[in-house]
Amino acid sequence: MIPAVVLERKGAAFKSLGDPIDTGSPQGKFTLQILGAVAEFERSLIRERTKAGVRAAKAIGKQPGNPGLIAKDPLARRRVARARDDRLSERVAEGAGEFLPVVERLRPAHPWDRVVDVLKTAVKKRPGDNPAPWTRDALIPAVRRLVGDGLADSGLLKAAPRRSKKAVALNKRLVELVATIHNAADGEKPTLARIGRQLERQGIPTKTGARTWAPSSVKALLDRARDQGLRDPADDKP
Repeated sequence: MIPAVVLERKGAAFKSLGDPIDTGSPQGKFTLQILGAVAEFERSLIRERTKAGVRAAKAIGKQPGNPGLIAKDPLARRRVARARDDRLSERVAEGAGEFLPVVERLRPAHPWDRVVDVLKTAVKKRPGDNPAPWTRDALIPAVRRLVGDGLADSGLLKAAPRRSKKAVALNKRLVELVATIHNAADGEKPTLARIGRQLERQGIPTKTGARTWAPSSVKALLDRARDQGLRDPADDKP
C-alpha cells in the first residue's frame, strides 16, 4: 500500500464519484482523516477482543496461535513470512516521507555514509517506532525495498563515483586540521560545536563545500583522526 504522504508528494489525489471525498481539497483531507480515526478505533477494539479470546482459550487449556505454524507446515510458514514482508514494506513506505527526500537529493552523487551523516544531523527518524539512529546497514535495505516496491528510482542504488585524488587530499587535510584544533586546546577539550565554529571563522568549508559545520561532521573527522593516531583515544572517555 502506498502511503498518502508519498502520493501527496507526487501530486496525486483521490476523488470519489459517489461520495463527497476529494483529497485534493481541505474538506476532503479532513473527511479522510475522520475515516482513518474511525478505522484506528475499530482496530483497537479488535485487538482488545483478540486478547480477551486468547486469555479465554488459555484458561480452558487450548494453545492459541496459527495451527499451521504449530504443526510446522511449510506452506503456513511461507504465508506468514510473506505477510511479515508485506508489513515491513508498508512500514518503510509510510516512513519514506521522512528520509527519502534526503536520499533523493544526495544519491548517487554522494556515498551512503555521507547520506547517513545528513540524516543524523537532520534528526530524520527511521520507519516505524524504531528510536535507533540511522546506519548504513539500515538505510540501504530500506531504499532497496522502496525501489523494489516501485516507490523510489532505481538510480538511487547506483554506486557513488570514486573520490578523486583531490578529494582524498582534502579529506586528509580536514582530518589533520580538526585534530590540531582539538589537541591544541589547554585544559578541557573543546566541544564539537566549538570546533565547528572555529572552522567557520577560519572560512574552512566542509567536504561538500558548505560553510556551516554540523557537530556530526566534526565528530566523523575526529574519529578518523583517532583511528590514524593523530589524537589520544582516551580523550573520548567521560
